[in-house]
This record gives sequence, structure tokens and C-alpha cells, in this order.
Amino acid sequence: MQFIRATRDAILKPLQTVAGIVEKRHTLPILANVLLRKNGEQVSFLATDVEIQIETSASLGPGKDEAATTVSAKKLSDILRALPEGVEVSIGVTGKKATIQAGRSKFSLQLLGAEEFPTVSINTAFTASFALPQKKMKHLFQMVHFAMAQQDIRYYLNGLLMVTEGDKVRVVATDGHRLAYCEATVEGAAMARTEVIIPRKTVLELQRLLADTDDLISIDVAANQVRLKFGEVTMVSKLVEGKFPDYQRVIPQGYKKCIELDRDLIGSTLSRASILTSDKFKGVRLSLSDSTLKVQTNNAEQEEALEEVEIDYTGEPLEIGFNVSYLQDVLANLKTEKVQIELGDANSSALISVPGDPTFKYVVMPMRI
Repeated sequence: MQFIRATRDAILKPLQTVAGIVEKRHTLPILANVLLRKNGEQVSFLATDVEIQIETSASLGPGKDEAATTVSAKKLSDILRALPEGVEVSIGVTGKKATIQAGRSKFSLQLLGAEEFPTVSINTAFTASFALPQKKMKHLFQMVHFAMAQQDIRYYLNGLLMVTEGDKVRVVATDGHRLAYCEATVEGAAMARTEVIIPRKTVLELQRLLADTDDLISIDVAANQVRLKFGEVTMVSKLVEGKFPDYQRVIPQGYKKCIELDRDLIGSTLSRASILTSDKFKGVRLSLSDSTLKVQTNNAEQEEALEEVEIDYTGEPLEIGFNVSYLQDVLANLKTEKVQIELGDANSSALISVPGDPTFKYVVMPMRI
């Protein structure tokens, strides 16, 4: 049976949309596959790792048949990518085999039955629903994703806190050493307060898939699940259970020492100074005095780097240490010309923000140097 007949690029686009979540190592062999469902000309592509499920569809099929099967996501993707751009591809299914033909190329792939594929059941008892332009949602994730923990035993840190309340959506990420916060306004919304933790993998996958457009993404939150719809894509993800730290207590207020810096200048300064840090010790010392910020690093070989930056500051002097990577991460994700750093004492966290923009805050703990 002719399952799909379309150009190579037309097939590759929906396949790559869903294939990003397919795990390389999996306990169930069928999880390496993508579920293809044909309903006349419409063909849907669905992939899952049991925690996350992504589905999209496209008009690719000849005839009015209805059928379903599963095929290796990696092998089909690799075959299509290796074919010339624009070539017409036909995929036929006979029994447990798929035949892929394009010009003089022909491939045969083993199939597994669609009835064995474990799809995620969708919870429709939503506690919150809202819609945002895709570029705004992507911006929210972009501003905080780098502060998420990776494989922390405090599993609730391996994700991103999303809080909805009134007309505001707030996102927060922390690994226990730094915290990033960003918020956006949902025009005309009046939402009840909800707090959910979206898994790290879901956040990174959404960043890959969301476009920098005003097209809307609709978000529906249930007790144990979040559903996101944008364009032809529907993503369903389990939520992380657990109590996220109280981010409002972590964000410092009322600091007196405040400096404004050119983002590119301080970024390049830290980049040069970090050359002499080691993988084990990424410490950088910032020394604040009248009109001058000194940036110093050293390593176990007694090598040192010293950079000086001219600043507009006339307060008390201060020496404080930070993990240089944490400072570089935030500077790399900001796209503004200036950054503002507020400091307390040598044992207090620093607050990094954008001058005149209250929607973003980044808190980083000091370290002993």
C-alpha cells in the first residue's frame, strides 16, 4: 500500500519535529520508532519517550486509505537526509516491511505494529489555560533555561517552574547556585494562581521547536500534565512533582552597591580572565573600588590574569568571588547593550538585571576564592 508520496523535504519536516525526543537508549525497542497514521491524504507523525509525546501532521499521502504503522525514527530520518533535496519519495508498506524509493535509490525497513505503540493518555481536566505569541514563550524559556539543574538528586530542580496568576506568566529556574527569573504579560487574561514544574527535556525541546513569530502557542495545564499546541504540533508532557524553592525569598532587594556595565565589554573581559581557570575551579574575583572594577583569576600553577574595567562607581570597596561560568551564561543569553549588577557584601548573592526592565532577574551565589 502506498503510505506516503511527497518531496523529501515535505516528509523530513514533520519527522524531525517529533523525532527530537526519541531516546537513543530505551528499554522498549518500539520507543525508537515513530508512529505513522494515515487518514486519506493526512499523515500524522507521533513520537514519545513515555514522559513526553509530540504529534504533528501533514498532507503527504496518496489515496483515501486508513492505516497505521511504526518505523525507526533514526533510520528513516538518516535515509531522507541522505537523499538529494527536492527529490520525490514514496513510502510503501507491505506486511512488516516499508519500502522507501527515490529515483534509483531503494531501501527496505523493518516495521513494528502500531497497536504495540505506547501513546500518552491526555488529561483534559485543565486547571489553567492561556495563549502567548510563540516568540514571547520562546523568550521566557531562553532567559532562564541555562539555570536549570542537570540530573540533580533534588529532582524538582531538573526543570522550570511556571507560575500563572492574573495576567502574568512567570518562569523560574535554579540549580541551587544561581536562579533566573523572567515574566511576561498575557493580554486580557485573568488566571487563577497555578504552579507547575516543566521537565528540563520538555523545555529544551520547546526551544528547538518554537518559532520567532507572533503565531500563538496555547498552553493547557492539568494536575500532572501540560499540553502545548502551536501550528500543526501538539506536545504533551508530564510535570515534575515536588515543591520548588520559594524564588521570591531568594531574589535580593535593597542593595546599595550598583554598577552598570557594557554587556559585550564585561563579557569579553570575563572570557579572557577565564582562560586561566581550571575545569575543577572556575573562580573569578571581582574587586570593586572608585571608578574601577578589577577581574582576577588564578590557578594551581600560580598563573594569574588581571583585567580592569572603568566604571561609574563611588561607593565602598568590595571583593567578592563567583563561578565565572555562571556570569558568562547570563551574559550570553541577554541581548541587551547594558547589564546592571547589584551587590551587598562578600557573602551575599549578586543580582544581575537589565537597566529599566523589571521582567528579568538573575541571582548568583558568591564563592570563596
